[in-house]
Amino acid sequence: MKRAVLALTVLTMCLQPGVRAQRDERPRLSVKPTDDFAVTGAGDHAAWRQADWVTLRRREPDGHPYDTRFKTLYSSTGLYFLIDATDRTLTATMNEDFMDLWNEDVFEVFLWTDERYPMYLEYEISPLNRELPILIPNFGGQFLGWRPWHYERDRLTRKATGTVGGPKQPHAAIQGWRAEFFIPYALLRPLQNVPPKPGTRWRANVYRMDYDEGRRAQWEWAHVEKSFHEYERFGDLLFAGR
Repeated sequence: MKRAVLALTVLTMCLQPGVRAQRDERPRLSVKPTDDFAVTGAGDHAAWRQADWVTLRRREPDGHPYDTRFKTLYSSTGLYFLIDATDRTLTATMNEDFMDLWNEDVFEVFLWTDERYPMYLEYEISPLNRELPILIPNFGGQFLGWRPWHYERDRLTRKATGTVGGPKQPHAAIQGWRAEFFIPYALLRPLQNVPPKPGTRWRANVYRMDYDEGRRAQWEWAHVEKSFHEYERFGDLLFAGR
């Protein structure tokens, strides 16, 4: 019996570092080019067929048992994202842009275009199609978001959301929701290494937050520890050629 316990202990000690290493390994995604297309929220444009789904990981093992996945493409004018998730309740009430959307159901994308500078874009979108695009200067973990100036014309995002199995309204019973959005390079100015070209590498992360039953659950693409703003842990977006 003692030998069995000892063997189990040794096996556990050997497995844990490997599991952690796999969790902390920086993910990479090849982003394919596309011509510009209309954003409708349905995510059914033919361009999306060339992009593979990427699954987000649950940050809490006892969190809500929902699935979350995303796709991304890039054009000569900006990046396209499609994020899709299962859900049971639409926990969203905020009816204006630039609110604290992270306190309700939300998808989030972080884009760090140049590793020489600790600045990146944070983009959030709620099931009700409200958005929060902010530029984050992050110096040693001290950060605060700055809203875009002259947020108009070619600097505006294009965005649309939709629900599955229920209405798009606060507290509705649903089966899932999705967001399709376009982030123009013009919005990223003056970040460097923009626009990307074949061979360019950006750092990035994709997150989800859900608040069903009064409990917060989180999902991530690249693993971070305590904060979504640990940009050194972001994954890699590798821009492919045609």
